[in-house]
Parts: sequence; structure tokens; C-alpha cells
Amino acid sequence: MTGCSSGTDAIAVGGSFDFRPTGGVLEFSYPAAERGTLGTISGPAVVGDGTVALADYRGKVVVLNFWGSWCGPCRAEAPDLRDASTELADLGVQFLGVNVKDDKEAAAAFEASKEIAYPSIFDPTRRTLLSIKGYPANTIPSTIVVDPQGRVAQIWLRQVTKTELVATVRAIATET
Repeated sequence: MTGCSSGTDAIAVGGSFDFRPTGGVLEFSYPAAERGTLGTISGPAVVGDGTVALADYRGKVVVLNFWGSWCGPCRAEAPDLRDASTELADLGVQFLGVNVKDDKEAAAAFEASKEIAYPSIFDPTRRTLLSIKGYPANTIPSTIVVDPQGRVAQIWLRQVTKTELVATVRAIATET
């Protein structure tokens, strides 16, 4: 990817994961032997002045959710994500949002109104989505579950429910 950067944009640099969608399928599970790693995903925090990076959570299962405050299904799934993050905290699971196509104030207001306590990367240009080879950058919401080794274990290209998220993440978190 090339382009101009002020140094404050979200960053996503190549990894070994290459998404190969199958027409019409909105959910993908990857057995451990078939998982690839995401590249570097980081950017400014939606709330506060710091930087948030996927690499900060290496060794943990990470639920990476792409969302926008303008997105109806994102608004609908936010309480499920919030509740799942609380329920899965005992397993050390980390949730990480990536806000796309918003201004920072709208994104922060959304997080406050939905009582989202986990961090989100502010990525109005969708650089993180665009960096994942083959990933449909216009599919919002979407959720990727990353295993403790940083490999993609599960993808939903749609709104996800608390029930399916908790069951899937518990299974990934307890893999041996």
C-alpha cells in the first residue's frame, strides 16, 4: 500500500493471512494448522491520546471488531460485544475495536453511549481493512478472532451475536 501519511493514521502492514472468500458465505472458521497471521494493525485510540496495537495483546485471544457509529447493525451488535467482553474476561480475552469512516467525536460518543470499555483504533480511511489481502473492506460490521499466536481463527462478515461469539471464543481460548 502506498500513499501519504501524517504519521497519525492507522497502520496495517502485511502478514501471512490471505482471505479467500467463498461467494455468499459470511462465516469462516480456520483450524489451527490452516491459520495465518495478520500484519501490523495499530493506530490512534478513539478515546485518549495513545496508540492501540493488535501486537499489544499477543499471547491472548483477541476479538477484533470493525465498526462505525453510522452502521445500524454495528449499533445493534454493540451491547452483545460489550457483554461478551465482560463474560470472557475470566479467560483473558481482549476485545479491540476498529472504528471506520467516522470522525473521532462521533466514534467516542458511540462508545460512551454503548458503554464500550475496551479500546478501539480510530481508522477513518479503513487502512486496516484494506491491508488484509482479499478482505472485503466495505463489510461493516465484521469480526475477526485472533488466537494467542496472532493467527486468524474465525471471521464473521456480518453482525455477530453474544451467544455465537462466546461459544466460539471459549473454544479458541481453550485449544491445546
